[in-house]
Amino acid sequence: MSDTAPIEHPTWLTTGDFTLADEPLRLFATWLEEATRREPADPNAMALATVDADGLPNVRMVLLKGVDDRGFVFYTNVESAKGRELDAQPKAALNFHWKSLTRQVRVRGPVERVSEAEADSYFGSRARLSQIGAWASKQSSPLESRLAFEKAVALYTAKYAIGTVPRPAHWSGYRLVPLTIEFWHDRPFRLHERIVFQRQNRGAPWSKTRLYP
Repeated sequence: MSDTAPIEHPTWLTTGDFTLADEPLRLFATWLEEATRREPADPNAMALATVDADGLPNVRMVLLKGVDDRGFVFYTNVESAKGRELDAQPKAALNFHWKSLTRQVRVRGPVERVSEAEADSYFGSRARLSQIGAWASKQSSPLESRLAFEKAVALYTAKYAIGTVPRPAHWSGYRLVPLTIEFWHDRPFRLHERIVFQRQNRGAPWSKTRLYP
């Protein structure tokens, strides 16, 4: 999952008891900032759940690459399993688990493609070898041998040996627009803290409810 391009952090943060927060994206920014300082590896890693054409759930780890008041952004080959599933059923769920902080955040909502300009900008920030890999990998398709993949990498490395590597048409980003965000914090004897924020649609006000752990 690792990539050299940094995640874009929001500038607004809050402090204090998370159960007193009234805006979930600000609270998420606080927790992500703390995880970035303390989590030993990939603090922006998240489980992404989708469903296939038969309604069977699919889940995998991806990296959060941007978050603001519009939603949570990640990038992928749109012809991959998750890309096909998201295009057919544009709804998803995310789960962040920061073991070092004993915290978890669950997010659910509709999904949309990012703009071409956003995708171009992020692709341009990636390491060159990661850009080459986006061209060489037919993500989720059968691979006859490791050698075939290495040959594809060599082919595109030679093709784009000079100049800027363009973004492949099959590579872009998705934004999950949150309608539900749940925060969980471990407490002794399973007396955990759980707060869920919900809204009816993008732009609607958030409601907050405390849940039994």
